[in-house]
Amino acid sequence: MSGPGELLRAQALSFGYGAEPILRDVDLSIDPKEFVALVGPNGSGKSTLLKILLGLLKPDSGSVELFGVEPSRFRERWRLGYVPQRPSLGRELPATVQEVVSMGRLSRVGWRARQRPADRREIEHALDSVALFELRSRPINELSVGQQQRAFIARAFASSPELLVLDEPIAGVDTESQQRFRDSLAHLRREHGSAVLLVSHELGAVAEDLDRVIVLKGAVVFDGSPKELVAQGVSLGIHGEDLPLWLERLG
Repeated sequence: MSGPGELLRAQALSFGYGAEPILRDVDLSIDPKEFVALVGPNGSGKSTLLKILLGLLKPDSGSVELFGVEPSRFRERWRLGYVPQRPSLGRELPATVQEVVSMGRLSRVGWRARQRPADRREIEHALDSVALFELRSRPINELSVGQQQRAFIARAFASSPELLVLDEPIAGVDTESQQRFRDSLAHLRREHGSAVLLVSHELGAVAEDLDRVIVLKGAVVFDGSPKELVAQGVSLGIHGEDLPLWLERLG
């Protein structure tokens, strides 16, 4: 069972593809308003764990509760914001930035509901929070990679989620977009009290804002505060390699 107020809890999760084990006895929890980073080298099981947490895969053993229920029984989708790695609508659907962000609001009010003034204000607020209001009428496929990613983050913001899950949101984007990303998360947490689970190799843009860091290498090899990592000689700044050496040393 989830603890009081927990938004997400996984206990003793194990999973494998055939005879190949991917995850071993993984425990993870996210509390309200908490900012948690999940990191690990390629092949560590991050993507598989994320799919299990979101109900896209079933574990071989263990349990997951999302807002107190199994992911398959979770219905209040507006409470969860999710931004996958490099999301895309495809060039055959030339939606504007505002139309993409509006989709997030519809997840909260219902797909058949007419847009009210309050909904329009929330959509504009989400656009402004990621500095895309001036580009709201542009087709999203004309934007840079960093701008597109910010648009999808705004789409998640528009529903004012209690938990925002981000999968490698700043991979390959420029420094300005990384700073905009950090500012957007700070806004979401300050204005809406949202919790954040960030799956990433790179923590430099948000290192000062994190409450906890979880390092996954098939199993959880570290779960604690950034200060504890720094005390072990770990740098959470910008790394020149996709796989920071400190990830290899832990565990």
